[in-house]
Amino acid sequence: MQEKEKNHDNTILDIAKALKLSPATISRALNNGTYVKAETKKRVIDMAEKLGYRRNLMASSLRNNKTNTIGLLVPRISMFFHAAVITTIQNELYKHGYNLVICQSNDSITLEKELASTMFSSRVDALIVACTLETEDFSHFDVFVKNNIPLIFYDRVPTKPYNATIIKGDDFRGGYLAAQHLLELGCKKIAHISGPLTSNLYIDRLAGYKKACDQYKVAINEDLIFHQELTHENARKVMEIMFEGDNKPDAIFTANDTSAIAALEYAREHNIKVPEDLKIVGYSNDSRTEIVRPSLTTIEQFPVLFGVKVVEIVLKKLEEKSNDVEISVLSDVTTTPVQLIRRMST
Repeated sequence: MQEKEKNHDNTILDIAKALKLSPATISRALNNGTYVKAETKKRVIDMAEKLGYRRNLMASSLRNNKTNTIGLLVPRISMFFHAAVITTIQNELYKHGYNLVICQSNDSITLEKELASTMFSSRVDALIVACTLETEDFSHFDVFVKNNIPLIFYDRVPTKPYNATIIKGDDFRGGYLAAQHLLELGCKKIAHISGPLTSNLYIDRLAGYKKACDQYKVAINEDLIFHQELTHENARKVMEIMFEGDNKPDAIFTANDTSAIAALEYAREHNIKVPEDLKIVGYSNDSRTEIVRPSLTTIEQFPVLFGVKVVEIVLKKLEEKSNDVEISVLSDVTTTPVQLIRRMST
């Protein structure tokens, strides 16, 4: 008997017989079905473990054309915003019986293409993507569209029309709020440290910044606008360019918090008083912005709300597919809110 309990060939029928439950109930419990009591699920899982039962996910997916697995492709898991969104997505999907497979592109287009192919081959039920900063050709995702597999881009999304669902933050408003805040404080020379203009994030944040300057009739100094990879090191280099020359700004709006923290660090080392001589606004409300001194004014992106919205839309698209509805989403765009968080750096 002991040998049989360790046999990995046990099936759902063996679990059903041992617990005197129907095979259908066992199947629903093992798949985290919503119509099975928690107590029953625990009994089933405990017995499955005791019998050494292993689900044949490949066979199950071939029978049902469903794997209960969602793919997520992100630039870097370590980034504050994406880490918070990923955690929310995984927790919310699990409540609905879905597992999440996460891959990171490391902002490499080559790797992004390979991972998209791998996700398709793995038969994910849907794919969620935050693309690389340089992605302009999205044809490597066409296979999902052609096969009616829900494809959702979030945060970093196509800048041109593409047949996929789009969920993005209100980056135009974020850039506008940051610049407006500095202008209302009397700043006249606002530098902007931004990312590459191949990305929707920095196109929109720059546009918002320029709109505010235009409305307040403050001339934009193009020599104080920098486009680069938003790293700590690059921000330090830009600070040296500005403050070792004659074109010193009285305020800086950076398109991420890492650059804002680097600017604050440079100012402290060079006896530039913040906020008296230089005001700084970042973007994302990274947890570090509260603990640096002075604390940083920034733009809140509400990553938990973002993640909840992503899951809500994924589940909606999966339901459409299960009802044999063709997923046509050329104009399917959802925009999430942003908010200025004022702290001591302004």
